[in-house]
Amino acid sequence: MMKVKTRGITGGMTKVSTGERKYPFRVVMSLGLASVLAFLSGCGAAEQAAGTGQAENGKTKEKQAVSVPVKDYTFDTAGNMFAYAEFELSGEPMVEALGLDLDVLDPAKVDKPSVFDYTAGIESYEYSEEAMYEVVEKSGLGLHLVNAPVIKRLAQQAGKKENELLAQRFVELADTVGYAPEEITRNMYPTFIEYSKGDPHYIQPVDTGKYADGENGTYIPKYQVDFASLRWNREKMDKTLTPAAYGATFLKQALWAGDFLGGTHKKDTDEELEAKTSTDDKDPNIRLGVSSVDGMQGMILAEQMWNKASYIRDSLFYNSQTGKFEKATGTAYDPKKQLVYLPHAVMVTENGDKEYTNAQALSVKDPRSILKDQWLMLWPAAEFFGMTDQREANSNTNPAFRAVYDGKPFPAAPKQNVDSRTDNDVAGNDPFSVNRDILLQVFKNIEVMHWNGKEGVFVTEHDGKQQGQHMDTFDAGYTLESLRIFQRAIDGLPVGYASGDDAKGLGTEEGKASLAMIRKQADFLIANMMDESGLVANGWTIGKGKDPEAPTLMAQTGAIRGLTAAFLATKDEKYRDAARKIYVAMDKKMWDPEAKAYKTSGDKYEYDAFTAGAVSGAFRMAIASLHNVASDKEKLPELERKTVISRYVDFYDRVIDGPALDQGMQVSEFWDTGDFYKEGDKSGNTDGDNVPQIQAGHGQHGIAPVLVPVEVKKGN
Repeated sequence: MMKVKTRGITGGMTKVSTGERKYPFRVVMSLGLASVLAFLSGCGAAEQAAGTGQAENGKTKEKQAVSVPVKDYTFDTAGNMFAYAEFELSGEPMVEALGLDLDVLDPAKVDKPSVFDYTAGIESYEYSEEAMYEVVEKSGLGLHLVNAPVIKRLAQQAGKKENELLAQRFVELADTVGYAPEEITRNMYPTFIEYSKGDPHYIQPVDTGKYADGENGTYIPKYQVDFASLRWNREKMDKTLTPAAYGATFLKQALWAGDFLGGTHKKDTDEELEAKTSTDDKDPNIRLGVSSVDGMQGMILAEQMWNKASYIRDSLFYNSQTGKFEKATGTAYDPKKQLVYLPHAVMVTENGDKEYTNAQALSVKDPRSILKDQWLMLWPAAEFFGMTDQREANSNTNPAFRAVYDGKPFPAAPKQNVDSRTDNDVAGNDPFSVNRDILLQVFKNIEVMHWNGKEGVFVTEHDGKQQGQHMDTFDAGYTLESLRIFQRAIDGLPVGYASGDDAKGLGTEEGKASLAMIRKQADFLIANMMDESGLVANGWTIGKGKDPEAPTLMAQTGAIRGLTAAFLATKDEKYRDAARKIYVAMDKKMWDPEAKAYKTSGDKYEYDAFTAGAVSGAFRMAIASLHNVASDKEKLPELERKTVISRYVDFYDRVIDGPALDQGMQVSEFWDTGDFYKEGDKSGNTDGDNVPQIQAGHGQHGIAPVLVPVEVKKGN
């Protein structure tokens, strides 16, 4: 059951006060249909920025003996989107599960109602949202949605130009959520597939001029309603398509869309409702989405995901025998006959159109199948499957999702594809059918190309002809979590924020196979990878044994995540016990109270986005599932919930936010984490913390609110 809540800051497109009258944050732009194409914002950045009171002072400064300098300002898409997915799940959903009333969270009230609540419910959660919008709506880091396969097909059917069709499509989506299309932000760059890397510095001055007045001296900056000044340098983008990058972005989109579209609302009052049936929106006063603004953002993300999935299925799977791209076939696919999979790297040659960039040609740069790519595609496809699932046998699908995919605004699946048979399936271009083809093909490829059933391990790569011999502990662990979400989705159990909820599943063969692999790999980790202290080895080579190098933080966090996933999937306590043992060993051996960070390898403290995300995930596992409970025979001090929470707060404060404005992984922030724009304040840091506003961050014109790699240094 969905818990109905009044959204205060979630989704960021809440209404704000501009004088006596209330306006949505996407303030009226007086756009005609012809100019709607140049609009399309998705921000989430709004959050109550102009409607809040005077911001309190930031966290108390202390003279630091530790510095956290940035190593490199390159933006890694896969790492960032993965990390922000973990940040999202370690944000509002976690603190709400712990009993916090989300309505008490206010970005202007720094560290209230507690430092932990603010760090998780505001910073972790909102950082994760804003970074997604930077990638898929502002930066231009990929191919423009106007060129996406669904848009092209619909335009051809309607006899219209693609840009006209896209504008019309967004107007239709706005109507379903009760959102005025003229209020959609200008100069959005919606992507349907994203590149692997880029330079997150802005290439022109950010337009921070006042668009509208707020309260208590705050104001809405122009860049909130016009994204034209937020582009990144196309010449510095790595124009490569890697499944880990576009898959991790897909994951972010699926998680947020699931939140935004997981309920309905009253059109006249915007009050959130729990959907009772899939036809609730037939009532003229009920619209899709948890609010009009969040619903609009959810629809934009859903449109992007439909087009993304269509492009991946039809254009990015690779036949290693023929050396050509080939369409994925899902239920009909037999990997034992020939392998058709997502290769590690596909190079894009652009068409030269800088405004609406498209691919002129694609070429395979690296034909290997890499496990990280595959689990970072399986997870989001499973999340999207949970949203689009229309199978007749599944009674667990949220009625609000069924309403979104019942023909309006998104097409329903053919009945042959949602019955209990697979031998009568037909090719479909609807969201469910397209995504199901990807989901099943990726799952089958993991099973055949990366699963060594004899050894009970997932190997890191396959060259298109044969498996490799090495298991990486981090990737094996996260493969278990991805398989857990897959099993839940394919068996008709809730996913997304509800992926821990119990329900009766369908007991599919794929679900059973997934659980069997989860058990066997988890058993292998326990039997072969742990040393006497409880730390796990970084990997295993078949025929040779454990990696000889000193255990890394990545290996520990991956094992904790994977074994906790095994526990949640099977309810077998031995996996929880093992995860607890590893967490305690990690905390004892690697946590440095002076640095307020874990050692990542040896005596080094080097953090990239993947490491930061994995630490966030490990903290959440400890807080939610591994902490001491009454039935535990041994109460471990490191797993007292208050101790884990203190680690969470210290880590975010030291490593993510950093001890100084030019330090820490999070290089800038929006007002939804407290940095409001105020009349006469040119500080670029109105909340007085260690994260600057975007225009005041690193570089000539500032930098996007994303994560960059850092090193924690002591004794400076």
